[in-house]
Amino acid sequence: MATATASSTWNMTSLRSALPTTLPSPSPSPSLSIPSLHFPISSSYTSSSLKFSSSTQKPKMMIPTFNGLSSLNPLLSFGTQDMGFTLTIIDNGGRVYAMRHGRKVPKLNRPPDQRKALLRGLTTQLLKHGRIKTTRARASAMRKFVDKMITLAKDGSLHKRRQALGYIYEKQIVHALFAEVPERYGERNGGYTRIIRTLPRRGDNAPMAYIELV
Repeated sequence: MATATASSTWNMTSLRSALPTTLPSPSPSPSLSIPSLHFPISSSYTSSSLKFSSSTQKPKMMIPTFNGLSSLNPLLSFGTQDMGFTLTIIDNGGRVYAMRHGRKVPKLNRPPDQRKALLRGLTTQLLKHGRIKTTRARASAMRKFVDKMITLAKDGSLHKRRQALGYIYEKQIVHALFAEVPERYGERNGGYTRIIRTLPRRGDNAPMAYIELV
């Protein structure tokens, strides 16, 4: 009974025999030696079937490094290293507009319809009185429209008169303009107005100017 109990107990010798064989690996110092496990390979595997590439393949990126104009979310990057240069596509159903080079339009702090009505009113008042006082920005913006109305009056045709009637608010000013302009500006090719700067406006200190007909 004692012999059977001794043979059935576990000891270090039986544990070592159950483990795979160990081979000592070369260590930089003789005092430290770390054993490495060695698993025997079956004879059915040949050397040609076991090929290991020395170069590790880089993981494929789920998102390309440069695709558009906005920065990539760092939480969506897989295997990327240069996060500062990673961009993605803007695709939200809108359009990407470039800068408005060469398209300078005086906004005058108004929407298009109100801006057009303001310029029409200033042009009408200048042709009616001959000289008005307004801000420099408005004077510079209305200048080309006044010159255009005078150019239409110099032509004198019915079509040009109807174009002037569609822009100037008062009909009597259009008829007087077409009657006087050929004699007054017949020899002048452009430059029908003059802008004279004056003191800033009291209250908001806006730059003011007089604009008058030459």
